[in-house]
Amino acid sequence: MPGIDSEKELVAKHAAGLARDGMIIGLGTGSTAAFAIAELGRRVRTGLRITGVASSNASEKLAASVGIPVLPFDDLSRLDLTIDGADEIDGDLNAVKGAGGALMREKIIASASDVMVAIVDSSKVVPRIGKAKIPIEVLPFALAWAEKSAQSMGALVSHRATPSGEMFRTDQNNFILDLVFERGYDSTRLASALDSIPGVLEHGLFLSEIDVLLVGTGEAVETRRRSK
Repeated sequence: MPGIDSEKELVAKHAAGLARDGMIIGLGTGSTAAFAIAELGRRVRTGLRITGVASSNASEKLAASVGIPVLPFDDLSRLDLTIDGADEIDGDLNAVKGAGGALMREKIIASASDVMVAIVDSSKVVPRIGKAKIPIEVLPFALAWAEKSAQSMGALVSHRATPSGEMFRTDQNNFILDLVFERGYDSTRLASALDSIPGVLEHGLFLSEIDVLLVGTGEAVETRRRSK
């Protein structure tokens, strides 16, 4: 029976097959996205002509190592396609992302893409999002204020740390707070509330950005599309 890594690799290869010559493609962050980057690199080495836009320094480094030309997003206003993973996602394509710490760049390139494809193994699909920690990227100046504001919404708040115990820093040199809502939450209301906190630069609720979900289920890939 195929394991989780096999499902990740299967769904990543399927997603990489959506790339066409001339596309500008957003490259996600995380273990499943890494499989997709590796497969895109293989296709580039056999003649595919694409340009990548990386959602993190780690993904940019990986893309360069497999031969994908990478451009900074600074001078771009749209992408053709983005391929990225998710921490959990439901049947309505509402998702929580950001376990890899790249949520702000991930949301930017997802929002700028004509098509955003989420790729996950079967363990990431849930009836309704609510169990995964919701990360928020916070300006260091506003750390204590953002923590207090999240707690006032009923969140249990933890400071994301590195393996050595230091505060985790994003590629933008900001901090991440991880939020848990033991009583659940209304995702639309929560997203609006988090957006309203000065100093919170982005949150990991992806409620409208994902257009297509590809799920690795055993030896097959299931496709789900957002209802219009």
